[in-house]
Amino acid sequence: MGKSNSSSRKTVLLQRNRDPQHGLKISFGVIIAILFLVPIIWMLFVSIKPDGFSTTNPLDWFLPPYTFENYTNIIADTLILRWVWNSLIVGLITTILTLFITSLAAFALSQMKFRFKKTIFVFFLLGLMIPGEATIIPLYEIVKNMGLIDSYAGLILPMIASPLGVIILKSFFDGVPREVIESAVMDGCSNFKLFYKIVLPLAKPALAAIGIFTFIGSWNNFLWPYLSILSETLYTLPVGLPVFNSAYSQAYVLPMTANAVASIPVIIVFLIFEKQIVKGISFTGIKG
Repeated sequence: MGKSNSSSRKTVLLQRNRDPQHGLKISFGVIIAILFLVPIIWMLFVSIKPDGFSTTNPLDWFLPPYTFENYTNIIADTLILRWVWNSLIVGLITTILTLFITSLAAFALSQMKFRFKKTIFVFFLLGLMIPGEATIIPLYEIVKNMGLIDSYAGLILPMIASPLGVIILKSFFDGVPREVIESAVMDGCSNFKLFYKIVLPLAKPALAAIGIFTFIGSWNNFLWPYLSILSETLYTLPVGLPVFNSAYSQAYVLPMTANAVASIPVIIVFLIFEKQIVKGISFTGIKG
């Protein structure tokens, strides 16, 4: 083990020495990282300033006085924690249902034989060409006629259709060796067992990528929750924060505190699932 580790370190050092632009790439990456971190750091410093604080010098935002009363006031006097909870529940349920439905549809299109299978797959491909905004009006009418406006079901159900997820999973299922499928069928494996125990475990990278981007899309979705939700208690963060910030159009502190409270869960999730998110981005970049 010691020799293998030392040899791998030597290989890395040799690769770095062979790349004359290695230092430049590292410096460029650090600069880009700082540019992304500066707004977050500024938001956090502004959020701990006294309410009503204003200044003409940008450096004063980073200097005392500091207070954490804004956080207690925001949590106690607003619905921001409720909006965080709504976004979390909607995102998790949407992700779970999307993975379940897309995996079943992809398995049927990949491994089962039935009439018009190619035609149905073409419809999934056509679904990628239609922007979501073009379907908002008919989608709203359908949800309204079903009596689901201003409800969790009205937020979740229209968002679980994912043509891209079906296409990605179908390509994975198509790559399963036919020998494995045929041997399982000969052993009396039903379609459900074939799906659950053989095909699905092989598609974990694809499921992770689809799940990550479904959750992120649901968390950041503004248009559909804005149209389908009327009660403030059912607002998600993308809808609730602009409503809150509009009451403080001339102030910085309380809106920044609200945004900081809303950002903390996302930052924690990113730090925990950083590797999975990076793998998902690289995966969709390669397969797309």
